[in-house]
Amino acid sequence: MASPEIDALADALARLPGLGPRSARRAVLHLIKRRETTLVPLLRALEAVSEKLSLCHICGNVDTVDPCGVCADPRRDAKSLCVVEEVADLWALDRTRLFPGRFHVLGGRLSALDGVRPEDLTIDRLVARVGDGGIDEIVLATNATLEGQTTAHYIAERLEAMPVRVTRLAHGLPVGGELDYLDEGTLAQALRARRPIE
Repeated sequence: MASPEIDALADALARLPGLGPRSARRAVLHLIKRRETTLVPLLRALEAVSEKLSLCHICGNVDTVDPCGVCADPRRDAKSLCVVEEVADLWALDRTRLFPGRFHVLGGRLSALDGVRPEDLTIDRLVARVGDGGIDEIVLATNATLEGQTTAHYIAERLEAMPVRVTRLAHGLPVGGELDYLDEGTLAQALRARRPIE
């Protein structure tokens, strides 16, 4: 039996992605056992982020400054813009250090089933950014789901009349993937996107 405060902490942690009630209780016990080295620094970090957290008015990234660190970085190529569904996608792509440009977060993907329409996303803001000029390439990095592909096609149509090159991330076989473990959609996409051996 734990106190209501400890139960409340475990319940709050259990609502985080990837943590269920048992994992949350284990995390709480770890925090309590190592109060000075883990709990106190975690509390300080949460307070600091909570006080400074903001949404970048340019790209939609989450940061403690506005504009965010990506948009404010003068080393970034302002002519290339990578369009992603969520902030987590931006962070994942940025960790690779392979895309030198800037980003645009849509805030989701089109989904008739879930009632997500174009006006629910930041597509109009994206079109306005491109319309302001200075962008040569749009990289559509939406997920390889039906909704992600629908979103990419919709955006490509909206940008069709603009003087910008629209590209899409390659889809297909993952590195280290074995064919008999892959789904038919992934295999079909890999076959359609095949290219000569270099």
